[in-house]
Amino acid sequence: MRFVVLVIVLSLPALDLYVTAHLARITGVPLWLWLSGSLAAGWVLLRSERLEFRTRTVAGLHGEQPRLRGMLDSGRKVLAAFLLMLPGMVSDLIAVLLLALPLNVGPAYARAGSRR
Repeated sequence: MRFVVLVIVLSLPALDLYVTAHLARITGVPLWLWLSGSLAAGWVLLRSERLEFRTRTVAGLHGEQPRLRGMLDSGRKVLAAFLLMLPGMVSDLIAVLLLALPLNVGPAYARAGSRR
């Protein structure tokens, strides 16, 4: 059973890289540009979220913002940043979908954001 899980975990990045190489061949954009662009986007998102996480944590501790919503939003962005840094278009698509989820939308979140 462990071997099957290991094969699945190792085959997904290889399949993702194959899909990216095929897409690069179809579009004519060099593969290194696809990979370096998503790596840079993931790195920038991770660095900016590191600073945002600190401010959200302090705001949550002071009662200015709900703690769970801030943690959920930060976790979602960190996971998306790591998915962007993985080589491949499928993981990039999952990261973009994760960022596009309408989480933390509602009256409680709007009230907490308007106090700033």
